[in-house]
Amino acid sequence: MRWIDRINSEDLAFLKRFLLASGSLKKMAEDYGVSYPTIRLRLDRLIQRVEIFDSQQIMTEFERQLRVAFADGKIDQATFEQLLQGHRLDQINSTKEGNHVA
Repeated sequence: MRWIDRINSEDLAFLKRFLLASGSLKKMAEDYGVSYPTIRLRLDRLIQRVEIFDSQQIMTEFERQLRVAFADGKIDQATFEQLLQGHRLDQINSTKEGNHVA
C-alpha cells in the first residue's frame, strides 16, 4: 500500500493547504489561527507518518501503527519501546515455534 493511501482526509487537506501556501508555515499558522510552532509540530508529525508508511524495513502492520502512535504523541517513548520489544519477542518466539513443526 502506498503512503498516500494511508493518510487520512484531514492530513490530505493539510497538505493541500501547505502547497497552496507555497510551503509557508507562517501563512499556514495564520490560516489555521495557531502559532508557528504548532504548525511546525503538525508538519513534523505528518512527515514522520509518511516516512513510516513508506518504510520498507517495517515488517508488520502492528509495528507500523505503533510507530505512528508514537510519532503522533499518543504514547510516550518508554511505552513505545516496551511494546515494540514485546512485539519483536513475540515474532521471534512465533518463528522458533514454527521451525519445530514437523
